[in-house]
Amino acid sequence: MSYFRKEIVLSILIIFISVNATSQNKGSSHTESAIKTKKSRKKKKVKLPKINLSNWKVTIPEGTGKGGAISVQPPEILDYATNETLKLYMYNDSTKGALTFYAYPTSATTANTKYSRSELREQMVPGDDNVNWTFKQGGTLRAKLSVDEVSKDKNGKYHKVIILQIHGRLTDDQRDLIGQKDNNAPPVLKIYWQNGKIRVKTKKLKFAGINSVGILHEEAWTDDEGHNFEEKVDFRKFQIEIKVTDGKMVVSLNKNEYAVYDDFNMKRWGIFENYFKAGNYFQSRDEGSFAKVSFYELEVEH
Repeated sequence: MSYFRKEIVLSILIIFISVNATSQNKGSSHTESAIKTKKSRKKKKVKLPKINLSNWKVTIPEGTGKGGAISVQPPEILDYATNETLKLYMYNDSTKGALTFYAYPTSATTANTKYSRSELREQMVPGDDNVNWTFKQGGTLRAKLSVDEVSKDKNGKYHKVIILQIHGRLTDDQRDLIGQKDNNAPPVLKIYWQNGKIRVKTKKLKFAGINSVGILHEEAWTDDEGHNFEEKVDFRKFQIEIKVTDGKMVVSLNKNEYAVYDDFNMKRWGIFENYFKAGNYFQSRDEGSFAKVSFYELEVEH
């Protein structure tokens, strides 16, 4: 073979080897990329909220008419993720590990309100509304939550949402004493999300000297002027703690701001039983309005 012919063959061979190696590297690169993608996909795990629903029932905006809103108690509530009635209004957001409550105006409300809700009600004994607690017994609620979406009114202001409550309740004897048809007493605490800030409202007596029977009537109580926390939470995660002891109630936001109630109103409130509420008690009847509230953590101690 001539010298020039050998050079040509050698050059072709070198080019072939070079191209083949490059092709293998590219194939290897694609394979490694695919493996990395698969690994990154495997790393994504389903997140679940840190909430035990064994001592909560939920009321949703489903049902018929005033007083006809549907409630689901333990143990049925534990299957909320597969409950066809519940899962539109109460569901897991597995991307952020939250239990989300959705509410909008419907004809289905509880007996003493015009507003619809997707809201939990504490039950100290699962399935029983008749066992509750007093201020003397005390109670603490801790929650981590966010308000995710809220519609606006015609003036461009966000609709209000009640996210936490302490609701009063009459014993059967108290109910019969004042001739009331049910056991409902006023809520001593309402915590609102309002235009991105947290607002606290509680109850005070209209007449300080009212007797122990008159005090049982809802008309004996009125709203206080309310308290706005300074921090604006907007649509971010935040923490609320409510701590109740005999004659005293303390509400804190992000362990940084505190609203303290320890006057004679709280001392006299000790006559009532109470229970905690948490969720999305939506405060609008506007057409097309709605709200979504997500709870990441919720715990109660007594």
